[in-house]
Amino acid sequence: MYIDNLLLADFRNIAMAEIKLNNGINILYGDNAQGKTNILESVYICATGRSHRTKIDGQLINFGKREAHIKAFIVRDKRTDRIDVHLKKDEKKGIAVNGVPIRKSGDLFGTLHTVMFSPEDLQLIKNAPSERRRFIDMELCQLSNVYYYDLQQYYKVLKQRNNLLKRIQKNIKLKDTLFVWDSQMCQYGMRVIDSRGAFVERISTISSKIHSCITEENEELVIEYKPNVLSCDFAEKLASSIEKDIMYGSTTFGPHKDDIIFYVNQNDVKIFGSQGQQRTAALSAKLAEIEIIKTETGQTPVLLLDDVLSELDERRQYYLLDSIRDTQTIITCTGIEDSIKRYTEKASIFNIKNGIVDMRHT
Repeated sequence: MYIDNLLLADFRNIAMAEIKLNNGINILYGDNAQGKTNILESVYICATGRSHRTKIDGQLINFGKREAHIKAFIVRDKRTDRIDVHLKKDEKKGIAVNGVPIRKSGDLFGTLHTVMFSPEDLQLIKNAPSERRRFIDMELCQLSNVYYYDLQQYYKVLKQRNNLLKRIQKNIKLKDTLFVWDSQMCQYGMRVIDSRGAFVERISTISSKIHSCITEENEELVIEYKPNVLSCDFAEKLASSIEKDIMYGSTTFGPHKDDIIFYVNQNDVKIFGSQGQQRTAALSAKLAEIEIIKTETGQTPVLLLDDVLSELDERRQYYLLDSIRDTQTIITCTGIEDSIKRYTEKASIFNIKNGIVDMRHT
């Protein structure tokens, strides 16, 4: 799977661009705040239906304009699919696949698979549990429409339950209606927990091998799922915490409070690991995502590297670039670093300046 053509109109600071990508390495270079990350963001939107940087679609539209367009042509096997994204200032965005509008983002998943890797992802281990849950959920949603549905339904029910808990504080008689939401929370929550557990087990196995190679077999990485509650205990925990939930107006137990822990040589790397160990563990997990997508779908995802190389030492840079030779990769950087130079012979190189994309010939 790879992106053949990407067309942008009034997206962020890019007034108009048609970018012909090759199916290997594509390098976008230029000073900061010129529009490099905007191009990666547009690809991510085509894959997931949402930005990784903002929840407000209006911020994606060029200043002073009312709408923006993204069009991507995706080649897989011998077929080409077209994804169209139409962003409007004060309206819901429209997305179509091969000219057919989709009703929800879940219908888009699978048309284009991507793995995004940014400097923020290197902080995955240090960040809050919500970031690690997002890491799991975004990958599972790309792989399974069923998981996407279960997750969406769970959070809808969670919101309804929390609203009811606050109303019960003022009217205790409403307590008798809580069981309706509890039943649905268990139904969807148990499936979310089980899916996450299976996924983390798989990514731990694959990333452990990758981590061992990067560290020349000096470190052992294990990623462990830490559910807030086991699926088999969920109903009981909800029932036992009702009084506490009413008191605080929020739900104590459920997958909305899950976490994952990274262990290096049996130590929690968030607490005991160096910054280098934390970054290597995060890199291993992101590379494992690529392998899982390949296995599950038979397609190689598009890898988006947003100014990541500057955050890695030379050895990790070379390992990363050597391991993605068969993967279409779009790299942003401020300059052509030494680690990239040996790959530029077959790479497409673009200079980005003030939102203008200029293709360079090597």
